[in-house]
Amino acid sequence: MDNDTRTRISRRVFIATSAGTAATLAAPLPAAAQAAAAAADTSPVQFEVNGKRHELRLDPRTTLLDVLREHLHLTGTKKGCDQGQCGACTVLVNGSRINSCLSLAVMHEGDSITTIEGLGTPERMHPMQAAFVKHDGFQCGYCTPGQICSAVAVLAEIKAGVPSHVSLDLTAQPLLSKQELRERMSGNICRCGAYPNIIDAMQETAGGTP
Repeated sequence: MDNDTRTRISRRVFIATSAGTAATLAAPLPAAAQAAAAAADTSPVQFEVNGKRHELRLDPRTTLLDVLREHLHLTGTKKGCDQGQCGACTVLVNGSRINSCLSLAVMHEGDSITTIEGLGTPERMHPMQAAFVKHDGFQCGYCTPGQICSAVAVLAEIKAGVPSHVSLDLTAQPLLSKQELRERMSGNICRCGAYPNIIDAMQETAGGTP
C-alpha cells in the first residue's frame, strides 16, 4: 500500500470518527439526565413572601425581581430600568426597602419579603395606598407599587430616627418636612411628575398636614 492510499484511508477514518462523535454530542440527553443536569445548576432557597412560605430551586443568577414576577406571579412589582435607577421594583425585605432588580434571590434565605400585594388589596387598602388614591399620587401607575413600598419604608425610617443627607442634626428626630421626604424618595422616579401629590400622601399618612 503506497503512501497516498494510506493517507486517503486515514482521512476517511478521521472524518468518520469526527462525524460519529459530533452526532453523539448533539443527541439530546434522556429526560432524567436533563433533570439531573438542571438540578445541579440550581440552588435551594426558602423565604416568606407576603406571609406565605416558599421553597424554591433557582438558578443562582436569578434576581429577586424575576422570582417575584416569573416564579411567584406577583406582577405588582414592576421591572423598569433593571439597573436599580428608577425604583419601580422596590419591595420590603425584613421591613427595609430594596431594589429587587439588583438583589439575587438566593441572598434572601429566611427573609420576610413584602410586595405591593402584601401591603393591601383594593378592598382593604394600606393607609398609604388610600392616601395615594386620595391625593392622586399616580397617573400611569407603573411606578406606583415601588413608590408606595418606598414611602411606607421612609416613614418607618423617620420614626426610627434614621437621618438622611438633608437632616440638619444627625442626632435629632428627623422632620416630616417636604424637603426630607423628597430627599428620601429621590430613588423612586415618577415619569408622570406626580411628586407633589406623593409627598402630600406621605405627610397625611404620617399624621402631618400636607
